Amino acid sequence: MKVILVGTLCVFFASCQSKNLSMQKEWITLFDGRDVSQWRGISSVSFPDKGWAVQDGLLVRDPAQGSPGDIITRKQYGNFELVLDFKITEKANSGIKYYVVEALSAGGTSGIGLEYQILDDAGHPDAKLGKNGNRTVGSLYDLIAAPADKPIKPVGEWNTARIVAKDMTIEHWLNGKKIVEYKRDDPAFRKLVAESKYKDFPDFGLAKKGHILLQDHGDKVYYRNVRIRKL
Repeated sequence: MKVILVGTLCVFFASCQSKNLSMQKEWITLFDGRDVSQWRGISSVSFPDKGWAVQDGLLVRDPAQGSPGDIITRKQYGNFELVLDFKITEKANSGIKYYVVEALSAGGTSGIGLEYQILDDAGHPDAKLGKNGNRTVGSLYDLIAAPADKPIKPVGEWNTARIVAKDMTIEHWLNGKKIVEYKRDDPAFRKLVAESKYKDFPDFGLAKKGHILLQDHGDKVYYRNVRIRKL
């Protein structure tokens, strides 16, 4: 019996280790500190030659180099988990958009999609616009506000954003805490869309898949450790 138990445990732990390794392999690195081949400019076939740069292992939106527009992943994603670190500068504004449908940009340099807001809440005026704080950092931009007690680190320090999208359920996480959760097809959510700046986009936010986007809002923002996995 003891031999069988030990053998069973060995098989169990080996299975767990194998499963954990398999899960680790599922992650896809979108930016590793050097390579930007997974990205391109929106309405473009290539990565911008100015305005976005790799500096000291970081992906930097640098307004001193120009304003080329947003960048998007070359691939589209349906059910996914996205994790990245971001660092903003004083009075900066940016965002992580998902389920971005490129056709909605009509050839422009700004993409349309659901947005995890990145913002200097204390220094950027957009934090005071919208409704009930729904344009503050971590919020679903212009739709659902992140709580006031969210675990945000100060300007100049690194924060970790996580977005989990499974079918119609979406979660926003900030530094290990879930701060927003919603269902894209819920009637109450559709009412929010109808009352927002997105009201003129048919079926906004209901795409089965779309690009991940990092926003060019004219301010300096840093990104690192960008990775995604399909769920």
